[in-house]
Amino acid sequence: MSEHVPLSEEQRTCGACSLCCSVLRVDELSKPAGVDCEHQLAEGGCAIHATRPAICRAYHCLWLSGGLEEADRPDQLGAILDLQTVGFETRLSIQEARGGAYEASPRLQAIVEQYRASMPVRLVEAGRFDDPDRPYRVWLPDGVEQRVEGEWRTITRPGAAPERKRLPLFERLARRVGIAFRRLRLSRLDGSG
Repeated sequence: MSEHVPLSEEQRTCGACSLCCSVLRVDELSKPAGVDCEHQLAEGGCAIHATRPAICRAYHCLWLSGGLEEADRPDQLGAILDLQTVGFETRLSIQEARGGAYEASPRLQAIVEQYRASMPVRLVEAGRFDDPDRPYRVWLPDGVEQRVEGEWRTITRPGAAPERKRLPLFERLARRVGIAFRRLRLSRLDGSG
């Protein structure tokens, strides 16, 4: 992995990029993920920037925090990239803004290859962000890739036939609890709960 010198927020600004305002969820504004924020400006930026919610103020994608090259701004890649810690694991998280962004971007593919050598890389495909069965992919070292859809995982290894397996019982149960929690939260956001 190439070394990146971290930049302060003052050194790199969002500019015309407001992809996070479309892709990410903002509960304080009752804005679900995958929906343009009503405060987004057509030319990029935020109409309520000075009074935006704390979650918006605190959010810094990997590009804004200096972890990617200057040309890798999210609106140019078609995806938002973040380093996330889940349990004891750190991973690169990629959220596509539009379907096929990964396949269409040699640069995004190169970033996946760069990071997968040292951590899992998880790509959530664009589409209905409220769909718990929305597929996602995980790239691991040594050429291993997992595609997960619902309760099923397909594992591809170099030189081997793909293996399709059901998720382990604990993961299936945790997934079902997560789905129930997500539905409750979404019903509160849209006022139907």
